Amino acid sequence: MLYQFYEFQHSVWSPLRHAAEKMEEVFRSPFMPVSYTPMGRAIAASCHLFERVTRRYIKPEFGLHYTEIDGNEVAIDEEVVLHKPFCELLHFKRHTKHDDPKVLVVSPMSGHYATLLRGTVEALLPDHDVYITDWINARDVCTSHGDFNLDDFIEYIMYFLHHLGPNTHVIAVCQPSVPVLAAVSLMSEDEDYCAPTTMTLMGGPIDTRVSPTEVNQLAEEKDIDWFRQSVIAQVPVNYPGFMRHVYPGFMQLTGFMSMNLDRHVGAHLNLYNHLVEGDGDSAEEHHDFYDEYLSVMDLPAEFYLQTLETVFMEHALPRDEMTWRDRKVHPSAIKKTALFTIEGEKDDITGRGQTQAAHDICSNLAKDKQKHVLHPNVGHYGIFNGRRWRTEIKPMIAEFIREHDEKLNK
Repeated sequence: MLYQFYEFQHSVWSPLRHAAEKMEEVFRSPFMPVSYTPMGRAIAASCHLFERVTRRYIKPEFGLHYTEIDGNEVAIDEEVVLHKPFCELLHFKRHTKHDDPKVLVVSPMSGHYATLLRGTVEALLPDHDVYITDWINARDVCTSHGDFNLDDFIEYIMYFLHHLGPNTHVIAVCQPSVPVLAAVSLMSEDEDYCAPTTMTLMGGPIDTRVSPTEVNQLAEEKDIDWFRQSVIAQVPVNYPGFMRHVYPGFMQLTGFMSMNLDRHVGAHLNLYNHLVEGDGDSAEEHHDFYDEYLSVMDLPAEFYLQTLETVFMEHALPRDEMTWRDRKVHPSAIKKTALFTIEGEKDDITGRGQTQAAHDICSNLAKDKQKHVLHPNVGHYGIFNGRRWRTEIKPMIAEFIREHDEKLNK
């Protein structure tokens, strides 16, 4: 009933939201003398804030139409090259003859859309042929397509790597670090010629026993039945995925916001002040960030619960107990895929050392194929987005990929 109540509440607020939009238009109209007064600007700002707080945010666009290569502007076409029920493989096709390394960016299936990695992709485009996993909102997937769990996620990664072929480089951002490492382990054990040349894991929960964060501690305190009963709901009748069991996006967003509630409340108060003062640039920056941050998707219940149990409760991968479809996963089988792990010193989602643990379990990988960086003064989001990502972290990844790409092709 929780999801149904959320939909009902959204419908109830809808007339008030539309009324607020119209009132804002009135009090911003240049033909209304009151719009030039402090009171008029305050009313318009209040209406704007109310509309944004109560609206439903749709999936944003990547909107990456150009990049710059060797000082020249190069056009980009976004094309779906593979479609699976729960994910599309998106290619950012560059109109250039540069033969740059193929990179598969595995985005997290953790509430936000893949567009959260827009800055990640944008920085990679000048030097790489970029593909990304664009996960589909579970509420939009008909139940006839069956369930989707962590094993399916791993299978999708292997399927995409086979489609891209040999000499592909994979980058996992946060949550998919575990399934990516598992997929590469399985492919390496099979001596699969499509196993990636390099694997970069960024802020991933490989071993959450190391420096546990608030998120990790919650998983330790509750059992799996508590999560099943507390956060899982059925998709309402007005969506294609009617009756599918999901972890709803609005519940995930509540969790995201509660972790830094003071900061988010302060940001919205600042938005109000910027609008009253007529500071359009600052207001636009707020809009850009929150249009993305507040756009959330439902997760398949099976995927969420299996990930929670396998990664955060049982710590199956670092304990050498993880299985994929009843087959044991052996990270020690990785001998050819070079490993690069990146952590942020101020990461409050994935604790320090959790990603670095991948090096310990890839016990048969030569030292010259391993690299680890703990980046100073960077939080979780800053590992893959923002100025530090563009100017400091991304160049290290590009160098690592080029180095091992060249070794392979010698």
